[in-house]
Amino acid sequence: MKLLIIGGTGGTGKQLIKQALEEGHQITALVRNPGKLKITDPGLRIIKGNVLDLESVLQAVKGQDAVLSVLGHKKFFIKTNTLSEGTKNIVEAMEGGGVDRFICVTSLGIGDSRFKLGLYYTLFVIPVIVFFYFRDKEKQERIICNSKLNWTIVRPGQLINAKKRGVYKHGPNVGSYILTKLISRADVAHFMLSQLEDDTYRCKAVGVTY
Repeated sequence: MKLLIIGGTGGTGKQLIKQALEEGHQITALVRNPGKLKITDPGLRIIKGNVLDLESVLQAVKGQDAVLSVLGHKKFFIKTNTLSEGTKNIVEAMEGGGVDRFICVTSLGIGDSRFKLGLYYTLFVIPVIVFFYFRDKEKQERIICNSKLNWTIVRPGQLINAKKRGVYKHGPNVGSYILTKLISRADVAHFMLSQLEDDTYRCKAVGVTY
């Protein structure tokens, strides 16, 4: 398939590109700083652009079979709309360009998975450190849910750097009110790719953890 990956310079994004190439997909990566993406492969096309620039997204979306977003940033202590505004542009470009399949990462703790990241996140991390970040993720999810796309929202637990297992829990009820459940970035990427031609979670949000 021809896939557009947005957020490819992050930890999950790099795993997603690597695994997608291994599966034989043709990848376009829209990135702000191409120098951060050290992967080279005949099947990878890197486009310099910004998800907040609609024209960049329109050009990148053209001719794709699906779009996978692993957008993120580290501006935790200031109010920002980067995720929601970027996703708004993605949705607009996809709807206008006739590209239907959209798989997007957010997080457990959003929407009807509230409190499912465990006590530490519920009582400290979310309200103190990533309050604005999670507010933006909530807006991001609403934009996706209100779109006309064939979407899947992937809500991972706490992300860790570890090898791909290929075995994990997924579904609308995963997570824990008490414990912080983990998942590797490699396995999040693995799950996202598995959803490309699977309609089990069509227009649904799904949690992923060990």
